[in-house]
Amino acid sequence: MHNSPMKHTAARLVRHALENIGAKFTFGIPGVHNIELYDELKTSESILPILVTHEVGAAFMADAVSRVGDSIGVLAIVPAAGITHAMSGVGEAYLDGIPMLVISGGIRTDMKHKFQLHDVDQHALMKPLTKATYRIERYEDAIPTIYQAYRMATEGEPGPVFVELPANLQLLTGEVEGMPAYSPVAERPPINPEQVSKAADLLSRAQQPGIFVGWGARHVAEDIARIAEHLAAPVSTTLQGLASFPANHPLHTGMSFGRSAVPAAENAFKDCDAMLAVGTRFAEICTGSYGSVPPENLVHIDINPETLNVNYPAKVAIAADARDAVPRLANAICDIGDPRDSSATYLQIANDKAVYRKEWRDHDNGDRVSPFLTAELMPIHSGGSFFSPTDFNCMGYCVPATIGAKLSAPGKQVVGIVGDGAFLMTGLESVTAAASELGVIWFVFNDGELAQIAQAQEVPYQRSTCTTIGRLDYEAFAKATGCAYVGIQTNDDIAAGVSSAFKSAADNRPVVVDVRIDYSKKTRFTLGTLKTNLDRFDARTKVRMIGRALYRKVFGA
Repeated sequence: MHNSPMKHTAARLVRHALENIGAKFTFGIPGVHNIELYDELKTSESILPILVTHEVGAAFMADAVSRVGDSIGVLAIVPAAGITHAMSGVGEAYLDGIPMLVISGGIRTDMKHKFQLHDVDQHALMKPLTKATYRIERYEDAIPTIYQAYRMATEGEPGPVFVELPANLQLLTGEVEGMPAYSPVAERPPINPEQVSKAADLLSRAQQPGIFVGWGARHVAEDIARIAEHLAAPVSTTLQGLASFPANHPLHTGMSFGRSAVPAAENAFKDCDAMLAVGTRFAEICTGSYGSVPPENLVHIDINPETLNVNYPAKVAIAADARDAVPRLANAICDIGDPRDSSATYLQIANDKAVYRKEWRDHDNGDRVSPFLTAELMPIHSGGSFFSPTDFNCMGYCVPATIGAKLSAPGKQVVGIVGDGAFLMTGLESVTAAASELGVIWFVFNDGELAQIAQAQEVPYQRSTCTTIGRLDYEAFAKATGCAYVGIQTNDDIAAGVSSAFKSAADNRPVVVDVRIDYSKKTRFTLGTLKTNLDRFDARTKVRMIGRALYRKVFGA
């Protein structure tokens, strides 16, 4: 039966589409180009619009919603300034493979006048940071465009997609034939069994195989464990991959596998002659500026075919979702021979971890708090329970992302670990958390400087520049923004401080914890990565840099 045409605003149609794809939140700030959409969102029974203090915070919140929950993060922002403010968060999602819908208002398309408010080429701005961009030109395109954008954002390697909705289509009504429901995404393509068999044979013949997992492996931790246990293979991770393999598994070594890695990982992979890499692009951070080089016998599984055979060639390259490829590979490997004896590897990894923990605990931190390094020492036991900005590497991510995570998982305790410099960037989103009565906790590692950069400067330059940050009274800040405050001055304050923070959070109140941290000891990542970069220089440059550092160290220049 043919449906009679109906008249709706495009704002109403977009709301219908968002409801049908299961969106639960939008993040942004209303303006003259999207007030009609916001009015529609207020009517929705399934979508909660969240007002933020800055659109970059909106993008980080949407990013976290996509990482944590079962719905996609959605931005509802104004054009031009809203777009440029949000771009850092959109870029983070793009490089980290996180689905997101970026819905912006647009200038009127029913006027001939030039120089309208916010009149810039938004698609040119967003093209490098998104999988695709769309402009809704007709009423009948509104719902199909949102559905297509959602498919694009979630199929293959996920990522953000931009949709522009002109203001006139939101304000005025137009005829549409109906308001269709969303059709689920098509099934994923099949896996080539010959590739799986070849990968299983290569890894099974290796004397000392190793496994390297990234964020893309977070759903297949049990299958990775089956492979690791059968082959007695140590497992290292990327930074995002810390949430992809449980740290309490005896074959877990830690982040990376070369000179920038913790000792357990560096030693376990020292003689690795074959590697299974899953859900990683061998990017700069996880390889310590490409100082961690996989062996020639590499099996690489990634959902994005464009990441395969790029930084390092693979003997077997499988372009597939890890959820499809890894279980099949695990079955094939476990069918080849008996499980190997892992006891010696267990002991070596456990001993190396214990020695490294003791090294940090024995370090003299003076009257400040000893750092428990998130990447190098913090154990993550469940899949997807930790995430961090990685390839785009945005400062300011933590505070708003913690808010997005809590909104998406209200029954879980959500904790953010943030440096004082990064907190200054987006700390005002604590107002958003307080307004929403979210019991999140931010542990602000406060040492008064941009410590990671200061460390990177001090080794080659013997001095640092522009890394000392202005002082903030965190107790006054917490009071001003409606948050609870906890101070942790020394190691003796940790137990009571953490207990107090969790107690306040249980009352649905955000908490700012001022941790007076000591970062005088340099991390393995910093030292290893600096060495890797120094080794790249020619002899003349090495002599110049080392000579300058020695001169400054001796004479204090």
